[in-house]
Amino acid sequence: MNEKALNTLEFTKIKQLVKEYAASELGTKRINKMEPSTSFEEVVQLQDETDEAATVLRIKGGMPLGGIFDIRPHVKRTQIGGSLSPFELVKIASTIRASKTIRNFIEKLIDDEEISLPILENKKEAMAVLTHLEHLIYDAIDENGEILDSASADLRSIRQKIRSSESRIREKLESTIRSKNAQTMLSDAIITIRNDRYVIPVKQEYRGHYGGIVHDQSSSGQTVFVEPEAIVNFNNQLREQRLKEQEEIERILLELSLAVSAEAYDLLLTTDVLGDIDFMFSKAKYGRSIKATKPEVNDRGIIHLNKARHPLLPMEEAVANDIFLGEDFTAIVITGPNTGGKTVTLKTIGLCTLMAQAGLPLPVLDGSKIAVFESVWADIGDEQSIEQSLSTFSSHMVNIVKILQQADSGSLVLFDELGAGTDPQEGAALAISILDEVHSKGSRVVATTHYPELKAYGYNRDGVVNASVEFDVNTLSPTYRLLIGVPGRSNAFDISKRLGLGEHVIAHAKTFVGTDSKAVESMIASLETSRKSAEQDYEDAHDYLKDAQNLHKDMQKQMSEFWDKRDDMYEKARQKANSLVEQAKREAEEVLSDLRKLRLEKNADVKEHELIDARKRLEEAAPSPSAKNKKTAAKKPSSRVLEPGDEVQVLTFGQRGILLDKISEKEWSVQIGILKMKVEEKDLEFKKAEKKAEPKPLATVKGKEYHVGLELDLRGERFENALMKVDKYIDDALLAGYPRVSIIHGKGTGALRSGVQEKLKSHRSVKKVRLGESGEGGSGVTVVEFK
Repeated sequence: MNEKALNTLEFTKIKQLVKEYAASELGTKRINKMEPSTSFEEVVQLQDETDEAATVLRIKGGMPLGGIFDIRPHVKRTQIGGSLSPFELVKIASTIRASKTIRNFIEKLIDDEEISLPILENKKEAMAVLTHLEHLIYDAIDENGEILDSASADLRSIRQKIRSSESRIREKLESTIRSKNAQTMLSDAIITIRNDRYVIPVKQEYRGHYGGIVHDQSSSGQTVFVEPEAIVNFNNQLREQRLKEQEEIERILLELSLAVSAEAYDLLLTTDVLGDIDFMFSKAKYGRSIKATKPEVNDRGIIHLNKARHPLLPMEEAVANDIFLGEDFTAIVITGPNTGGKTVTLKTIGLCTLMAQAGLPLPVLDGSKIAVFESVWADIGDEQSIEQSLSTFSSHMVNIVKILQQADSGSLVLFDELGAGTDPQEGAALAISILDEVHSKGSRVVATTHYPELKAYGYNRDGVVNASVEFDVNTLSPTYRLLIGVPGRSNAFDISKRLGLGEHVIAHAKTFVGTDSKAVESMIASLETSRKSAEQDYEDAHDYLKDAQNLHKDMQKQMSEFWDKRDDMYEKARQKANSLVEQAKREAEEVLSDLRKLRLEKNADVKEHELIDARKRLEEAAPSPSAKNKKTAAKKPSSRVLEPGDEVQVLTFGQRGILLDKISEKEWSVQIGILKMKVEEKDLEFKKAEKKAEPKPLATVKGKEYHVGLELDLRGERFENALMKVDKYIDDALLAGYPRVSIIHGKGTGALRSGVQEKLKSHRSVKKVRLGESGEGGSGVTVVEFK
């Protein structure tokens, strides 16, 4: 990628913003080296890395990246025999501990959340387990870089002797400063240290009283710091012990450095992996700060940015635009007045391309596409060079010549104010010729110009489209909205009129405008009117759709309430009927009892079987079970001989299925929805035979009177259309009696998956919603189970 385009499009500023989110020096160094890649596979990998980090941020809020240091220089020094300082060793131990924390975090995240993070999982596996080295260092050095007594037995013994010697020296000096003459002879009754030896402050006139050695004196000369003769030998012993302590510390540090050297390869590899992880999360955090999304990357030169914002402009100020290039047309010519936003649009396209190729998410809506280009060329801004004695036009032309020499079919070329800085007629002619040349090379081209001659350029060339930035004549200000397909319109007459210029002056000016120019302006005005009408129609249609969706939800809610109320009324009626029958039975039993008694007493001609028949008729008068219970009531199997391909009712489950083949004399293999199971023949009831000799595939299993597949494929659908299809499909699947279906939405950015799952969870007939298992399509498929 050429350096000039990176500077012109301000990619360096993006890097500075990303560096603010780095957690360590490793991440900062990686961001400093960040450049757009020209390899399609590498760009896809970089985007996937950032997307995984964004997933972790969304679920957990962050990654524990504290305690990471760039230990590579220290490790390399141990490889050539160098000894490390305590602080350098502590940095190594801290980095090892941080890698262990990150490994555990990733492992727990994958296990608990049941999400797929293949890139982070691979990086986790690449980090070495160096707990033994971490413990070795922390057992000898604390986190402040102090060598601990426990570092070795010799060091502990030496330090005990040092403390004992210091104690004896202090005792002798304290007895000296507490003596009766001390108040007279000493400047202050304190013990201090000079040249690593214990001394007392003595007044100048009494310096010879204590003997010993003078080590220092005050700035006034009135006080000298004397090491009394009585403690000289003790100070000498203390000095020797401290030298031994330093020797032992150096031995310990060398030993630890050798241990680091033995693990140098694993330490360097782990450090590189930690830098990768910090880099991934720096990009993801930056993306979150600008509300960016992952684009779909392609190598076909297609750019499709939905509501793209310039990433360096404040979000509340930047105007979002839809930008399309590379499918129906490969060149865009943006015309319109100055300060209308043409250059911002140009930079938005270029900077978003560079960011995507560096693995950064883009400030666009879901579903956006971006192409990977082998080179990006930009001729933008004031190119005047005083040092080279070049005018603006000459500087632009030097840059354009270089572009024409090197641009090809894998290039994105951006021209700002093409042909400006010279005679308008010649400039317009040059602009058309340059555009033709770059367009003929197969490059993707976006150019801005204020020459009216280029307004007709898009109508005379295949693969070229006109565009403009909208200007509000009422407010005399640009709206910064990009209008693809509509060339820029001159607003000079309208603006002059609103500012108070006389009608006769404007009318006189119009007489100097050519017929062709008037026709073009009239055509542009007509296009703008048509566009506004189309936008209004779209908004109205969108409002109607929202109203229909709300109505559909209300109908669903009312139907749900109706069925619940109906079932409740059926149950109450059944209970009431049962109560009445029970009461009638009791009364009938009493009557029968009286009849028997009468027969015995009066010899009445009432037969026993007549009494039994009467009771039976009474029992048959009881109400039958509710419709809901009838569905699960056992039915007698059909006497027809069953054959593969027959549609049957599985009585045990109350579901319909298709006979696949006979396993044994008593068992059949039956396909019920997406399930295949063994069922005894006595639990099967024939419904009807298949028309074809072979059984239908699973996707066309027939349920009730509906033919509906067991899967719904939404890949490639627009978001709103997809949700409408889900609505209809769920209704069809319910009517077909399926217990479970699958909805294929693909992985992508996850927006469609989230929308589908949110809609399904609110459906009254849905029991459970889950992502597919590894054999079912993983996170690209949602499995729905019905109640």
